[in-house]
Amino acid sequence: MSESIKIDIWSDIACPWCYIGKRKFEAGAVAFAEKAGDNAPEVTVEYHSFELAPDTPVDFDGSEIDFLSTHKGMPADQVRGMLDRVTGIAGEAGLDYNFDTLKHTNTVKAHQLLHYAKAHGKQSEAKERLLKAYFTEGRHVGRVEDLADLAAEIGLDRDDVVRALNDDEYLDAVRADQALGVEYGIQGVPFFVIDGKYGVSGAQESATFAQVLDQVWTERAAVTS
Repeated sequence: MSESIKIDIWSDIACPWCYIGKRKFEAGAVAFAEKAGDNAPEVTVEYHSFELAPDTPVDFDGSEIDFLSTHKGMPADQVRGMLDRVTGIAGEAGLDYNFDTLKHTNTVKAHQLLHYAKAHGKQSEAKERLLKAYFTEGRHVGRVEDLADLAAEIGLDRDDVVRALNDDEYLDAVRADQALGVEYGIQGVPFFVIDGKYGVSGAQESATFAQVLDQVWTERAAVTS
């Protein structure tokens, strides 16, 4: 029996449901581990790139309401109501969203940073830092210098991050993630691939994630028994 369960997650920094889904998955993984007890396997996570709006400019001139009204063709009042609802759901997951200060931007450089961080053993920390910076702190996550500042906060070499992002060192890795997502038929995020065999779409409840993890573990035990 393998010692770990691999979780591949396609998501975007600019996706509010991805941060919520991250928290719900984490809670589900904890619940699964508690149920499995001493025999609980390690659950490893790898994040993969997905751009919700690749045509977004790095420096978008306007608010999140402006962007969604233009991009989705929705009335501003409807967008405002939608964001209020998402903010409430995020709060239930322990997240403090602040759409008033959010700086909408292109996320391709942020995805490159995630691949850089993965190569240096800090992808999980980078993912959390970027999401918090974007949704809670109103930080800019589209410009190289701003991303390098965030990278330095989690212990990455700032100068080397600047070099890698300016050189697009990990752009091919971002595109490879996106191509694999297309092969899997992923059209929205977050999307979780559990142990390479089960797909879970959306920010499901923590109990759903715990159930899928338990199912994978039970099936493995049956095969090896």
